[in-house]
Amino acid sequence: MDRAAEWLEANGLGGFASGTVDGIRTRRYHALLLVARTPPTGRVVLVNGFDAWVRIGGRSFALSSQLYTPEVVAPDGRERLEAFTAEPWPQWTFDLDGVRLDQEVLVPYGAAAVAVSWRLREPAPPAELLVRPFLSGRDSHALHRENDAFRFEAEGRGPWRVFRPYPEVPAVTAVTNGRYHHDPLWYRNFLYRRERERGLDATEDLASPGTWHWDMQRGEAICILAAEGQELPAGSPAACLGIFRGGEQRRRRAFGSPLRRAADAYLVRRDGGRSIIAGYPWSTDRGRDTFVALRGLCLAAGRVEEAAAILLAWARTVSQGMLPGRFPDAGAVPAYDSVDASLWFVVAVDALLRAAAPRGLGGPERQALLEAVEAVLAGHAAGTRWGIRADDDALLAAGEPGSALTWMDARVEGRPVTPRCGKPVEVQALWIHALAVGAAILDGAAPWRALGERARSSFAKRFWNEAAGCLYDIVDLDHRLGAVDASIRPNQILAVGGLPSVLLPQARARRLVDTVEARLWTPLGLRTLAPGEPGYRPRYEGDQPARAGAYHQGPAWPWLLGPFVEAWVRVRGGGDDAKRQARERFLAPLAAQLGAYGLGHLPELADGDPPHLPRGCPFRAWSLGELLRLTYEVLR
Repeated sequence: MDRAAEWLEANGLGGFASGTVDGIRTRRYHALLLVARTPPTGRVVLVNGFDAWVRIGGRSFALSSQLYTPEVVAPDGRERLEAFTAEPWPQWTFDLDGVRLDQEVLVPYGAAAVAVSWRLREPAPPAELLVRPFLSGRDSHALHRENDAFRFEAEGRGPWRVFRPYPEVPAVTAVTNGRYHHDPLWYRNFLYRRERERGLDATEDLASPGTWHWDMQRGEAICILAAEGQELPAGSPAACLGIFRGGEQRRRRAFGSPLRRAADAYLVRRDGGRSIIAGYPWSTDRGRDTFVALRGLCLAAGRVEEAAAILLAWARTVSQGMLPGRFPDAGAVPAYDSVDASLWFVVAVDALLRAAAPRGLGGPERQALLEAVEAVLAGHAAGTRWGIRADDDALLAAGEPGSALTWMDARVEGRPVTPRCGKPVEVQALWIHALAVGAAILDGAAPWRALGERARSSFAKRFWNEAAGCLYDIVDLDHRLGAVDASIRPNQILAVGGLPSVLLPQARARRLVDTVEARLWTPLGLRTLAPGEPGYRPRYEGDQPARAGAYHQGPAWPWLLGPFVEAWVRVRGGGDDAKRQARERFLAPLAAQLGAYGLGHLPELADGDPPHLPRGCPFRAWSLGELLRLTYEVLR
């Protein structure tokens, strides 16, 4: 059991509870009650965590641990942790010198609430549980400091208490079957190791209004916390918890496997529709990530109706033939800053229509998607923002000075690290497939078919790099006719895997896959740049500029294993033996990662050099989505 591994319980609204196995919060995002005020964005941390201890026979046993500056762990609850499981929701067992105590955290789906409970196993001696909550009421990306404005007052009586730390954030309702004792205190200098590793501010002060007390011989101790405006089931705290448990047990059993259940964490509500969170704990929903992840998170998991709802919601955002690259967390205007997000949308629509074919998609819904696809193709062909246009060779050119429009979009001090202006290889693969989709499903398909045939012919003539046995990463680099970028990067894999269209003949496709495997493959994904190439960065670490500079310059990304493994199987004939080898060679080490870093999930990226430590956000939608797509579609 890796005690630093992180668990996540999402509520389907953009909010969540998260922490580590041993209970020490290592990120500013680790919290007990973190909610989205404008689902799935506008996140605020209301309750960060708690200290808890049990008194038995004159002795006191801590259940919790906190890390304070400079490197002080107190109290020592982690030393009593005997067992932990994240299934079906996080549960801890503590050994209090032979007395066993179980603790669990449950987040009910669709509610801005969390339930925490504690129970002594039989035989249970006389014991008292004390729990002191830590509150902040801050933006999820910020940190909290001791101040005179914080309001410690507790409203209500009996099982109900309401805390209103600041007027501009939701109040916290606490419903318990314990006794509340008001005793306001500031706890200073919590230290968050992961934030320090990222070169960010890493200390925080939290407020604690008082302490709850329970006589554990009376049964289970229950504390239910909810954001203002969230209705809770009527009845006692025990009845409320029973309703939450029953609902979550039924819902989670319906998914069939932990992998499918993990996918549910990323599906959220937005503006009356649905969307996909790109990753936890800090990302919101992004166009590219949504459309890449959707094929695995939804379609491979049999969630066709939810996939349709997501794509219909995004179809309403088309502007000048483009879909947004991202929705900012603060709810500002969507950013139309991507050349490939709109093309991935077409890929996702095509996959949805294929999956929905047996029962069909409703007339108005289908028409809305077709109109969005046509708008994307027309906008890109004629020309739209950021110099995106079909060039004379029918390939898609993109980019202006200062732009970073592909998925390799990191910046350092405002400047793109990998601008990739010109004709990036994966953009051509997506463009050619999008044109094929348009030719197959749109009225007046002839122009799209003709343009697609020209683009395919130009691709075959212009992108093959015979000396390297693979494809150029960019042709007409910086819009200079004939200039190329021969860097060996993973983007080329989309020409032979990850999409229905294959753009190379068999012999060249096999050489490409062999080159990618030899130069870019790691057990946790494909490197973003081959070792030995100028600018290769083996590790993703350091402060923000250092990490941004390395982001796409060597670290391996798990989502790329989806296209790679699909291509690897294709060039070997696609038979059962090739699939078996792929499962053993590529899926087994990837599946093993589900038990580390982000429990039940896959990380954003990993170091390019051994031991390929996982990095970035521990819960990434398209990483898990591609594992699901491989498991239930490509290698089934």
